[in-house]
Amino acid sequence: MEHTEPVSENAKPAVAADVYVAYPPKYLPAANNTNIWIKSIVSLALYLVLGYFIFPDVKILILITIVVLIHELGHFLAMKYFGYKDLGMFFIPLLGAYVSGTKKEISQRESAIILLAGPLPGIIIGLLLQIPIGHQPHAVFAGVSLQYISLLFVFLNIINLLPIYPLDGGQLLNRVFLNENETISRIFIIISIVVICWFVWKHNFPFLLIFPVMMVARMFGEKQQNRLEQKVECSGINTNIDYEELPDKDYWEIRKIVIEEIQLFKDITPGPPFEYSHKEEKIMNVIQNLMHRYLIQDVSVLGKLLIFIIWVLAAASPWLFKMNLSFFNQFLR
Repeated sequence: MEHTEPVSENAKPAVAADVYVAYPPKYLPAANNTNIWIKSIVSLALYLVLGYFIFPDVKILILITIVVLIHELGHFLAMKYFGYKDLGMFFIPLLGAYVSGTKKEISQRESAIILLAGPLPGIIIGLLLQIPIGHQPHAVFAGVSLQYISLLFVFLNIINLLPIYPLDGGQLLNRVFLNENETISRIFIIISIVVICWFVWKHNFPFLLIFPVMMVARMFGEKQQNRLEQKVECSGINTNIDYEELPDKDYWEIRKIVIEEIQLFKDITPGPPFEYSHKEEKIMNVIQNLMHRYLIQDVSVLGKLLIFIIWVLAAASPWLFKMNLSFFNQFLR
């Protein structure tokens, strides 16, 4: 007969110390280079269509588009040279364009080159056009005064050098000279908002109000971002890595926090079971933004002085080269 030990009433069934959880792979979207360029082309088409109804002369619209395109190509090529990923160029009707790209380690030196690579080529083109103008002041190209073309290249690019966020000059000031200090940067952005609103009121350019709206939205977004970063940090998950290196388990754990904190995702079940949502790409974008970005402060005091001199000389170039600035008067009334 088989012998059995008596079982105590207080005994509890054994539970495995570690319960295995199967985490699906983190969300990886399909390569989207084609989609980025489709969006870029569509944005350019919308820019031209809306501009056609705004500008009285199609030649001026095409000229402004060329100036903007050369400006953004400068940013694009510099970012490509320094290894930025997911590059795209997007046009905003009535406001211009911008180049987007991602990189984990942001260098002040590289940033200065990228930011100056936009306005400097246009200013140089405008100044070089003064050579034939000096020999023939009333020269015309494609039905447009060469003097007008020269001044437009210079004027639009000098505007971008103004130390107002989010213009190139404002970004240069914030990243290279203010080191993106959180408190100082926020004060600088608020001052930029006030300056733009004053300019809109003074010169009646209401469409420029989109910039203050975008900057206010960005500040609220950064506040939410900081809250998310603190929660993820408290969970012990390492975010000092690229998204591609993020373990699947950490992706789904961060995903829980994102769903809890952001109203847009409240209708999604965090799991388990762990399943992709129809909003998964948006969730992935939030998680990607939580991967820490580093600002490498690699510009010395002398380097900053050199950048400042280049910045000032470029902004002062019309006066240094004694250009006819009567064209500017219509914008300064």
